[in-house]
Amino acid sequence: MDFLVCYDVNTETSAGRRRLRRVGKVCTSHGQRVQNSVFEVSVTDVQLLTLRERLLAEMDPTEDSIRLYRLRQPRDKFVEAYGRDRYVNFSDSLIL
Repeated sequence: MDFLVCYDVNTETSAGRRRLRRVGKVCTSHGQRVQNSVFEVSVTDVQLLTLRERLLAEMDPTEDSIRLYRLRQPRDKFVEAYGRDRYVNFSDSLIL
């Protein structure tokens, strides 16, 4: 399953800046950054549970916001990207 993970972490305090870094690291471990606070992840049901638990453990629900959106397939049909697109399709052949 492909998801879009978006987050808004309050960075007015040092604790908030620390949470921002931690949330970014959790997302990086499951997918790829496509914008500053937006990641595309491809996960199984079990990986989704782990991702959700890790994100909820890092956030402060009174200060921060995290959203997970399920992406429809095929991606090329439902996602439009303009300008600098950081997405890499890892299921395609990679040329080194």
